[in-house]
Amino acid sequence: MIYLSQMLGIPVVDADGEEIGKVNDLGVATGEVFPRVTSLAFVGPGRTPFMISWRKYVESFDDDAVRLKVPATDIRFSYLQPEELLIARDLLNKQIVDTKGMRVVRVNDLKLSDSGTGGRGGKAEGRLGEDAGGSANQLRLLGAEVGARGILRSLHPALERGVCRAAAAVGHPIPERIIAWSYMDLLDRELKDVKLSVSHKTLDELHPADIADILEQLDPRLRGQVFAQLDAEQAADAMAELDDDQAAEIVDDMDDRQASRMLQEMDPDDAAELVSELDYAKAETLLRLMGVKEQRAIRQLLGYRENTAGRIMTSAVVSFTPQMTVEEAVERLRAAEADDIETVNYLYVTDEAKRLQGVLPLKDLLLAEPGTRLSRLMETELVTCDPEDDQEDVADAISKYNLLAMPVVDEDGKLLGIITVDDALEVLEEEHEEDLMLAGGREAGADESSHTLTWLLDSQLWFFFWLIGVALTAAASLAAGQWLAWVLLCAFMPVALLAADAMVDYAVGFFIEFDADDEDAPSLALFLARGLAMGIVYAILVALLSGFVVAIFLQGSWDAALSVLMLFGLLPTVVSMLASFASAPIYVRALRRRDAAGKDSRRIALRMVAFCVAIAIYLLVLWPMLMLG
Repeated sequence: MIYLSQMLGIPVVDADGEEIGKVNDLGVATGEVFPRVTSLAFVGPGRTPFMISWRKYVESFDDDAVRLKVPATDIRFSYLQPEELLIARDLLNKQIVDTKGMRVVRVNDLKLSDSGTGGRGGKAEGRLGEDAGGSANQLRLLGAEVGARGILRSLHPALERGVCRAAAAVGHPIPERIIAWSYMDLLDRELKDVKLSVSHKTLDELHPADIADILEQLDPRLRGQVFAQLDAEQAADAMAELDDDQAAEIVDDMDDRQASRMLQEMDPDDAAELVSELDYAKAETLLRLMGVKEQRAIRQLLGYRENTAGRIMTSAVVSFTPQMTVEEAVERLRAAEADDIETVNYLYVTDEAKRLQGVLPLKDLLLAEPGTRLSRLMETELVTCDPEDDQEDVADAISKYNLLAMPVVDEDGKLLGIITVDDALEVLEEEHEEDLMLAGGREAGADESSHTLTWLLDSQLWFFFWLIGVALTAAASLAAGQWLAWVLLCAFMPVALLAADAMVDYAVGFFIEFDADDEDAPSLALFLARGLAMGIVYAILVALLSGFVVAIFLQGSWDAALSVLMLFGLLPTVVSMLASFASAPIYVRALRRRDAAGKDSRRIALRMVAFCVAIAIYLLVLWPMLMLG
């Protein structure tokens, strides 16, 4: 097998043995499952680029050179054809959609196969191939190397071999990661008329959720280019699966009419959510370009407050009357337009004023006799919600009652729309991600390296604040001439910081477990009492253990040990610990207030505030003691 990195930079030698340049690229014809190399691009004297036909002029090649059949004077240069691309320019170090694995990868090298009888065999075999019709030295592109070996090989082949041998010796071999050409779609290119031969699913044939996953992995400058390859319906389905911020960025870069057509294809609730992320001028422009029906549906949903049931419901639902028979209901379903129905898991039975009377599962409809009236089949014990209900409460109810959809009704019982289980799952997923971030977990979609760095900083955050506290207490101790006190302070301060850290965990756990309106939730007064009790127990344990350790260092003099502890270490630590636990309800109130405002909170931010407060209280108690000596 041959790699592009091995060929780049090797000399190009004519039939007279004269070096006329160095290889800098290979052209391939894309209209084949494994594209054939058709052109050799090289740089001649003065960095002048040239391109010649591979089949017509290349006799043989090896690790040292590419040898031509004719002298330099007989060469006729060619140009890149519409169905060709240059693999180093258009593929190497570019982002590629692996449509088999449905992910975005970076091409670190390209693997080729010598399918002729010549290739690396030498001149004689090359001439034999030419006499047979030019099949010698025929190179084909097999695929892209997207693993670490491609990077190592591009630096130097010897480096790749050495690292691979070392890895194999310790039992962790580094495999090749080759993605076949037939599984790829080229993204970052200007040659938009090139047709890639793909024997498996191409980008526009993937599931919308898979397209969204691919788009989220791309650089922002490439998302719009990929989106332009999809038609309005495919774009709408993929847009509904994207993160709101990323979707808004793509829409901002789209032509207004194209973006408006795409929004019309989206379900009203998804379109309303996306429009709410746009600036007012852009949103109004897109809405005015829509049809009256679609515009009215979206504006109706935008009229509800964020994080309410009304914002995630869809009005695309068909209602039936109690007097209808099963046969008539089926005919009504068949006559309805697809845009008027998002899902058909239940039939919603209403009276003439559109007040909800009952619900009929689709299964029961299909199993019933054609002449049976819906009033005899429908269930009248209904689980409904108000459009102003909190999204999380509605999602929990859908999960609790194992529903596929929940009807949304107003105060008069009029059917406004439904909330489907997929929307409920999205709400629960968002809630889970928020709780995970607050608890210090990994954010969905976060980069592995950035997650590791964040985890390291978060897990050892107390240490960095301890260093700050050491510097501050050193300054205070120096001013008071109390160096022994400074040594003890350095030993005691981590206890105060770790107590503040435990308080944050206590507050966050209470916030996640209990909602503000939860009837079973303990009161904040009881929460405070428990926290202070924990702080007091913690302080007693610290005092006992600290006194024992210091007494050992002071040769058993318990009186001296206790006096030094009370003066310079224990009292500031205990006060700081109790103050931290006493402030726990403040953190809970702040979390609930931010949650009600739809703002995310992060545990690392809470810990930083708690550490700053703990150090400040520590120093406030310590300073007058140091001044008094």
